Amino acid sequence: MASKNKKKILGMDQDQFSMFLGKYGIGIILLGMVVIIAIVKPLFIKPNNLLNIFTQISINGLIAYGMCLAITTGGIDLTVGAQLALVSCILGQLVGVKGWGLLPACLVALLVSGGFGFLNGLLISKFNMFPFVVTLSTQLVVRSAAQIISSGKAVSMAEPAFKAIYSGKFGVIPRPIIYLAVVVVIMYIVMHWTRFGRYVYAVGGNEHAAIASGVSIFWTKTMCYTISGILAGLAGIIMTSKTGSAQSNIGIGYETDAVAACVLGGTSFAGGISTAPGVLLGAIIIGCIYNGMNFLKIDSYYQSLAKGVVIIGAVLLDMVMNKKNR
Repeated sequence: MASKNKKKILGMDQDQFSMFLGKYGIGIILLGMVVIIAIVKPLFIKPNNLLNIFTQISINGLIAYGMCLAITTGGIDLTVGAQLALVSCILGQLVGVKGWGLLPACLVALLVSGGFGFLNGLLISKFNMFPFVVTLSTQLVVRSAAQIISSGKAVSMAEPAFKAIYSGKFGVIPRPIIYLAVVVVIMYIVMHWTRFGRYVYAVGGNEHAAIASGVSIFWTKTMCYTISGILAGLAGIIMTSKTGSAQSNIGIGYETDAVAACVLGGTSFAGGISTAPGVLLGAIIIGCIYNGMNFLKIDSYYQSLAKGVVIIGAVLLDMVMNKKNR
């Protein structure tokens, strides 16, 4: 009898409507946004601009997947923006100053960023420290390390082979889109088809139950933050190639964009809930907001305002949905 008393929304009861929103809500929001902007500015949906949007979101998309792993375990990684700067400065010193080859320099940079990610995971899982406090503190350490390495000076990275990392193309497809596509496929397999992925969701959903089931909390969390560091390192390489210089002041605020992509993509701050396709859609929405505002000639100051409102709305919706599902 109770089910008969439930309100009908679009021919569905409340539970069915909640499930529908959970599965397709973000896609509907993205489609609606694209349609509205395209009506006002038809050039928005031209192939060249769509390729431009996907190219621009490649950096945020990479760090968003690392952030997604951290949030899914019930934590957060605030070091991702600083990691971009550190990797950039390492590349500047090794390639621009010491004359190293691109491959060994990139490997060293990724090793360092992965090492800081491992340190975050170690402090959080081994010593049961709060992820927010740990990553906020190591963010300062990483940013300072970038400034110390570079002495606060930018180093030119205009070598054609390095610039091609961002500006090169595979046919008509820009390389950053290919990098992002590869990471999306890998993360989808890792998150949804592997034992490690099941462990990540188990730890975020109920840590005590995960321990009782034999899941290693230490290695699961540590690997999540290590992967986040490596992905932030990859984003740092691409970012440095894009700007053509190694700087210690890049990546400021990028952790906010990554969090925005995650929460828009359905990643719950309660832990244990996320999807790989959702994170990609979230990153695309953020990219469309920026690109659409530029097309509409809206002042850049309002972009941060819009992003903040979107994050608040997404988190509020997540809280309402979780409350209904309890």
